Amino acid sequence: MTPPARRDGTPDRKHEDTPQKGFRSRSQRRKGGARQAPQEKNYVQGVTADQRNMPLISHAKPARRQHVDEAEVRRRQAAAQGQESDGIRLQKVLARAGVASRRNSEILIEEGRVEVNGKIVERQGMRVNPAVDIIRVDGVRVNVNEDLEYWILNKPRGLHSTMQDELGRPCVGDLISEKVSSGQRLFHVGRLDADTEGLLLLTNDGELANRLMHPKYGITKTYLATVLGEADKDVVRALRRGVELEDGLAKADYAQIVDTYNGQSLIRVELHEGRKHIVRRMLKELGYPVQRLVRTKIHTVQLGEQKPGHLRALNSSELTSLYKAVEM
Repeated sequence: MTPPARRDGTPDRKHEDTPQKGFRSRSQRRKGGARQAPQEKNYVQGVTADQRNMPLISHAKPARRQHVDEAEVRRRQAAAQGQESDGIRLQKVLARAGVASRRNSEILIEEGRVEVNGKIVERQGMRVNPAVDIIRVDGVRVNVNEDLEYWILNKPRGLHSTMQDELGRPCVGDLISEKVSSGQRLFHVGRLDADTEGLLLLTNDGELANRLMHPKYGITKTYLATVLGEADKDVVRALRRGVELEDGLAKADYAQIVDTYNGQSLIRVELHEGRKHIVRRMLKELGYPVQRLVRTKIHTVQLGEQKPGHLRALNSSELTSLYKAVEM
């Protein structure tokens, strides 16, 4: 059959039979007959031998997502979230940490006020890893790691400073059980004995916790002690001069009589030592046994009006102050 021609006289090849490889008829396939040789087709005049011998080219498009590189998929997903495999843009990290908007963060970078791992950033678009890199703005460290938690607990009296107690006694872990059960592994920085109340820092930042407890940095802690007896200035002088205990001399960095009433005194004691029961032992040695002891402050972080048993997150200025104190 001769294929129809176009208006210009050339054949319309859309309807033209194309050469096929050997095939079998339906009856032959049923009988297992041999494949027939392809039949020669009569081509219309005007089609050259070269055109007849040209290979057939398929214009079919491959299926979508065929032979997809998994690494490329992850990269695209990270890019869609604004995070490439090599980190997040610095201005976005600063904006997320609440330092400034992205545009204002770019201005801070242009002015040379931002440093990463101790080096001033000199170009825009730098990528950082918030979980690893240390970022400072105007010399002040910025907490950009969203996985790190910093909490202040007002520990009530009678609660043990442990996350789990083998004897089943009430402990700090009972108060923060919701956070622990959600996967946050918090731990306390230092201890307060069961009879001592007040400020207890909870975090999952091991580096900060270790430095806060290390004597090298001399982190001060402030206590309010209610004692038996009406104390006088001699007690203050003795505390500042040092009290000889079984394990050596213990000296307060600061002491003050806040009030005296009904045969009792309220004394503020500030010191950087961390020996067990040190405040109670010092005051008992001076003849003023402690009836109640509350830790009210660690460095510049204060308990304030926080109620016993309540948690609160450290604010940025408090955390920055702790970073400075331990040279982080």
